[in-house]
Amino acid sequence: MERALMSELWKWKDASNRKPLILWGARQVGKTWLMKEFGRCAYKNTVYISFYNNKRMASVFERDYDCKRIISAIETEMRAEINPEDTILLFDEVQEAPRVVESLKYFCEEAREYSVIAAGSLLGVSIHEGVSFPVGKVDELHLYPMSFREFLRAVGRERLADYCSDYKSSEVADFSELYSELLKEYYCVGGMPEVVASYVKDRDFVAVREIQNSILSQYEGDFGKHIDARQLPRLRMVWNSIPIQLAKENRKFFFGQIKKGARMSEFELAIQWLTDAGLLYKVNKVTAPSMPLKAYVDFAAFKLFMLDVGLLAAQSELDIESMLHGNRVYTEFKGALTEQYVLQQLISDTAYTPYYYSGEKSTYETDFLIQRKTDIIPLEVKAEDNLKSRSLKAYCKKFSPAKAFRISTANYRKQDWMENIPLWSVCGL
Repeated sequence: MERALMSELWKWKDASNRKPLILWGARQVGKTWLMKEFGRCAYKNTVYISFYNNKRMASVFERDYDCKRIISAIETEMRAEINPEDTILLFDEVQEAPRVVESLKYFCEEAREYSVIAAGSLLGVSIHEGVSFPVGKVDELHLYPMSFREFLRAVGRERLADYCSDYKSSEVADFSELYSELLKEYYCVGGMPEVVASYVKDRDFVAVREIQNSILSQYEGDFGKHIDARQLPRLRMVWNSIPIQLAKENRKFFFGQIKKGARMSEFELAIQWLTDAGLLYKVNKVTAPSMPLKAYVDFAAFKLFMLDVGLLAAQSELDIESMLHGNRVYTEFKGALTEQYVLQQLISDTAYTPYYYSGEKSTYETDFLIQRKTDIIPLEVKAEDNLKSRSLKAYCKKFSPAKAFRISTANYRKQDWMENIPLWSVCGL
């Protein structure tokens, strides 16, 4: 399957000032496959080392950070010849071997001629647990679940994938019904590569849900292995509360919905762990829609989303038949899935960091805010083609933004104070 990040890996390979690369991403998003496929396509030889349950290879990095010695030891252990001109070194599951991460600094300073990529499914957690991160000595890329555009390519709809980034095009309008049907499929399947591969092969939604539930079980299995036993119940409570939190009309995270009388201080570490692991996305509220948004973050107010819309559907036990054909139960949760979907596309398919803003006494709320150059742009998300936008209109009346976008199932249209963008064209932002 085609992954958009492959083109970024080629750019990294050809860069004159290339450093060792860290590939970030949650478990099961396809990091290992992407690294190996890139190695196969771009280099004559690939030396792949997984440090999961591999103390022998981890010990190579324990002695010191002499890159020549490390390379020689890897050649001996792996029975391989490592030539900088045609060989790539792939270090996987590096959270299990912290000194591998630290060694990247020395590969940058003393052996930059070697192509090195490191990845780990819980690397973000490890960094916060005391692993010395080589700041300024590595390049970084983030891999997420497959975007809607990648999903379209996977199911053989390459032309639709090419069209959708231009939301003003006649093709996007002409094929709106087809996009809408494929978007329903994407809500069910999501973007986890194993799930998408199964769907492409068999078109079996029962198998899709089984794999999704297996992935969710594996994530929960990681909780017990990698977090302090005292924090484990709180982490599970946060994780299990996400469907409930997103089902509300106001999707701000309320600790009282985890348990009666719950406080932020009790659950901060659990939320931090889940976001560091890449399993949840945190969207912070800002106290003012002003430049730069990051300077106005209100750390006490935020929304939490799952890493994948298909996993959210599985976690919520939504009936796939209802999602495809619609009924009252699904309609009530459709807004949550749609906001999850838009957030996911913003993160994976654009360069923006999403925030949100609400007015005094919550009389109105933007679903998302993005910062584009010198503009602060509000985004309102609509699950269907209901084009009433009271909150967005109230925001625009008060702050007069240069641009405002409503994202819905309707085709592109421009009004005096806002533009409507089809849901399938979020990548075009």
